[in-house]
Amino acid sequence: MLRALHNIFRLGIKELFSLARDPVLVVLILYTFTVAVAVVSKGVQTEVRNAAIAIVDEDRSSVSARLRGAFLPPYFQPPQLIGYEEMDRLLDSGRVSFVLVIPEGFERDLLTDRAPVLQLNVDATAMTLAGNGTAYVQRIVQEEIARFLSRAEATTDYPASIVPRARFNPNLHSVWFLAVNQVINNVSILAVVLSGAAVIREREHGTIEHLLVMPVTSLEIMLSKVWANGLVIVFAAVASLFAVVQGALGVPVPGSLAVFALGAAVYLFAATSLGIMLSTIATTMPQFGLLAIPVFMILFLLSGGITPLEAMPDGLRLAMQASPASHFTAFSQAVLYRGAGLSLVWPQLLAMAGIGAAFFAFALMRFRATMAAVR
Repeated sequence: MLRALHNIFRLGIKELFSLARDPVLVVLILYTFTVAVAVVSKGVQTEVRNAAIAIVDEDRSSVSARLRGAFLPPYFQPPQLIGYEEMDRLLDSGRVSFVLVIPEGFERDLLTDRAPVLQLNVDATAMTLAGNGTAYVQRIVQEEIARFLSRAEATTDYPASIVPRARFNPNLHSVWFLAVNQVINNVSILAVVLSGAAVIREREHGTIEHLLVMPVTSLEIMLSKVWANGLVIVFAAVASLFAVVQGALGVPVPGSLAVFALGAAVYLFAATSLGIMLSTIATTMPQFGLLAIPVFMILFLLSGGITPLEAMPDGLRLAMQASPASHFTAFSQAVLYRGAGLSLVWPQLLAMAGIGAAFFAFALMRFRATMAAVR
């Protein structure tokens, strides 16, 4: 047992030196956990910012003037006052995302309780902006109409009111969500890339034959690659959360980075095994890259980080329970967003460990077959 542990440790050190001598992978790690996190967090906006809006004002009344003046920066650009015949052209060209049509006689019908209707035309090709912006426009219009009616009438009775309270991200800043989520996704991507590249690199450089003549087993070789690449990714992820997310971007991380590192280490046991399994199917690095792309897409889009699992079809949601990425995303969001401790996230840790054991066993079987074929 001690000899096996010694072999695993020494082979892992060899993997670290081999990785350090690969400038492409070193630059990839640095870029993924620094520039990529900052650029995506700052560049992608899910809230409404500087949206272009136009207004077709056929009423030319005091209430329509109030509505025109209600759309203010930083959420909207100053509204363009256009004619009805210009609406389709502006929407088709993408120059505006919203066109609000105020019909003739709107104020008169509003004061006489005739329930007038406003028309909001939305460019839904920008899906996130369309959904969030529509809610913004509706709220602004409703509030301005309520203020107008409160001046026109003696009293305005509201039977109930809703006071929203956003927890964990009170100002709904997309940067707070995207920065942490990008680190979580990059852990999955690099785990597959580094572990798979380690095996492909051995094969392309011819060093796998050297391993075969050494008194080491396939299990020891595979475990050394898992712990060495996993250690690099955990260190890079924690450093990114501390230096880039908290330091450069100013995003608070209320959870424990130690608990996150523990969960990431358990998850990487499964993710690196997946990378090694893919490397036993591919024979060259280009083949491995093409094979890994659909795996990245599934891990990225269906893990629950972008789209909630509850919104997926029942069959797909159940199938994704077999993915360690789904449990890692739930674990990371609970720890990093909500400050959860081990007493709350142990089910996700247990699920990742169980799935990781299954992935590792299957990858080890494939790796042994590959080593036997080389012999």
